Amino acid sequence: MHTLKQNLKLGSLFLATIFVGCSPKFTKETKEGFNLVKNENGATLGYSQDSGVSILTVDQMAFKDLNKNGTLDPYEDWRLTADERAKDLASKMSVEQIAGLMLYSAHQSIPGGGNSFFGAVTYNGKPYKESGAKPSDLSDAQKKFLLEDNLRHVLITSVESPGVSAQWNNNAQAMVEGIGLGIPINTSSDPRHGSDSYAEFNAGAGGKISMWPSTLGLAASFDPSLMQLFGKIASQEYRALGIATALSPQIDLATEPRWSRFDGTMGEDPKLAADMARAYVEGFQASENGDWGMQSVNAMVKHWPGGGPEEGGRDGHFGYGSYAVYPGKNLEDHLKPFTEGAFALEGPTKMATAVMPYYTISYEQDTKNGENVGNAYNKYLITDLLRGKYGYDGVVCTDWGITGDAPNVYEFRGKPWGVENLSVAERHYKIIEAGCDQFGGNNDMGPVIEAYQMGVEEHGEEYMRKRFETSAVRLLKNIFRTGLFENPYLDVAQTEKIVGNSEFMEAGYNAQLKSIVMLKNNEKTLPVENKKKVYVPQRYVAPTVNWFGVATQARTEHPFNMEVVAKYFEVVDNPDEADFALVGIENPNGGVGYDVTDTENGGNGYVPISLQYGTYTATNAREQSIAAGSPLEEGVDNRSYNGKTTTSINISDMSLVTDTKRKMGDKPVVVIVRVAKPLVFAEIESSADAILVHMGVQDQALMDIVSGKVEPSALLPFQMPKDMLTVEQQFEDVPRDMDPYTDTNGNSYDFSFGLNWSGVIDDERTQAYK
Repeated sequence: MHTLKQNLKLGSLFLATIFVGCSPKFTKETKEGFNLVKNENGATLGYSQDSGVSILTVDQMAFKDLNKNGTLDPYEDWRLTADERAKDLASKMSVEQIAGLMLYSAHQSIPGGGNSFFGAVTYNGKPYKESGAKPSDLSDAQKKFLLEDNLRHVLITSVESPGVSAQWNNNAQAMVEGIGLGIPINTSSDPRHGSDSYAEFNAGAGGKISMWPSTLGLAASFDPSLMQLFGKIASQEYRALGIATALSPQIDLATEPRWSRFDGTMGEDPKLAADMARAYVEGFQASENGDWGMQSVNAMVKHWPGGGPEEGGRDGHFGYGSYAVYPGKNLEDHLKPFTEGAFALEGPTKMATAVMPYYTISYEQDTKNGENVGNAYNKYLITDLLRGKYGYDGVVCTDWGITGDAPNVYEFRGKPWGVENLSVAERHYKIIEAGCDQFGGNNDMGPVIEAYQMGVEEHGEEYMRKRFETSAVRLLKNIFRTGLFENPYLDVAQTEKIVGNSEFMEAGYNAQLKSIVMLKNNEKTLPVENKKKVYVPQRYVAPTVNWFGVATQARTEHPFNMEVVAKYFEVVDNPDEADFALVGIENPNGGVGYDVTDTENGGNGYVPISLQYGTYTATNAREQSIAAGSPLEEGVDNRSYNGKTTTSINISDMSLVTDTKRKMGDKPVVVIVRVAKPLVFAEIESSADAILVHMGVQDQALMDIVSGKVEPSALLPFQMPKDMLTVEQQFEDVPRDMDPYTDTNGNSYDFSFGLNWSGVIDDERTQAYK
């Protein structure tokens, strides 16, 4: 090797190295705020003009001197494997640096707003609007957790624009590049490709980001290649926004029809969910050549070992939904989307690189220690089952906020189910001992350091140092694989060209069309000829309060963008003048399964979750719940809601359908239902001449189906129940075990059912999955 002559001048941005008889095989380019160095047959490097990082030249190639020691360390050598580099870097990190690496930030919007559920956001001590800060500036909290807590995993939510997101990324990366070992930020996102129903699609126009149906809607296509296309496009948009990890897909098997997170799943069938999960992860993780690259996005699949079988449909974000139950003894099916899907990729990335356990206590599933604690606290589920039996060595990150305190079972606060009596630091230690690597929603490294010291007291320094390095290697590999150590910077102008470009928008729109299911079509009501007269009744939206305590006021509104409808049909206000009616509703909102006012009346707080619009009394519910018990509700050893009554918040949707049918007489009524979970169609089906269901699409896509521009092709990825009796009798952990609803035409709304213009669809998809 030639002698390396180094310029170590403080603040040097570029290190020239002279080789006898040869010249460097790379070029340098200056961008706005950062430099690019392109190796002739190797990695492209990006580094900030202000970070103090310089370039080393070795073997005529360029490398970043991230720790500024003038030597090419193995972790700085892009020719080595991610595993080799991660092990070298982990060995160099302090306990405090590893503790910061094990944190995953609370939700960050760009720019940050004012007071919110997640706390006040300030810039130089002032609210954003008063601070004079740019939207791409870092907030005070972000500077603190990056600089003081060594945090390197950031979850972003809303962004003002793609360009602002890209510039924020560059600002944040430049800040951390210049300190310590130069470890870049691994930014992540929850799903952000949903559709704006009111937006119009123009094949030649772009948008802020491409719009797709939900994963449940994509599952309704029964086409894994479409799911993989989504992943391929979404990953390019993510990387252009600075996002290298997707907190998705949600591959919980949707075996409990009342669960509020049903719509984030890929349906209730193990084979379909596994195929879709595999396609999603393959699409996100594989770059241009099918292997890891600069378009790759780590997929964090959730929620191990499956969050679907929530008792009574109650959700684990709250103490009242802390238990997942298995009356059918069917944990096996819930593992399949992981073990046969996300962990069994056909391409070189091999398996999803990260896993998130759910909040729930998987009741009586710990066959080794008999512990009933939240999944991330359970050593059997994480170490023995996930890592041991299934050989998973990727990152395991807890769901958000599980180490915080919860005041009761019904507020959206901490979620330490099964370990409520432990301290915050003790919870961190138990999670580490269970085999997890990372703490979701935690910005403070203090409790992680405390947990480390607890481990030293119990096992000794050598054991805990090795344990921390094991997690550090897993976390670092995901940063190395995606090329962030080489170039974490973005060309803002290029970002604005990539995100939401016309090609991506068109692909998303076409996917929306393939996600709409036709359930009924009396006497070929659909398609309707263009410019026929349509009556669209307004829909009453009842007041609600979301999980974060944000209230929505009651209102009456058209269920569709009427400007879009008017481009297809002549809109009239009088049903007597109309040729047909178009009714837009949502599935019944039957509550969350807990009502604090019930406790004030001597009850236990637990009430039914209904899948029908009208009043429902749970006379056939279990008299004794399968699981119960929490120090947050003393004396409650039975969470049954047997005999209690509930009415869906949007019962007016049922009246809207029946009243419209009465007004229209013999003229056809087309009902379009946005579904987030199954519903009992018995209350409205006979009043509808045609029924379409969708899981989140643009109104224009619906009109393309109604008008016949496009033929419906989607299939139900779940069952529609006959009644609430079959809902109560089904097992939370067993797929496809309800009696499906049969309509007035004799069609059963079962898994894989759907109609096209010719009738019931029977093709290679139904043969493969039915």
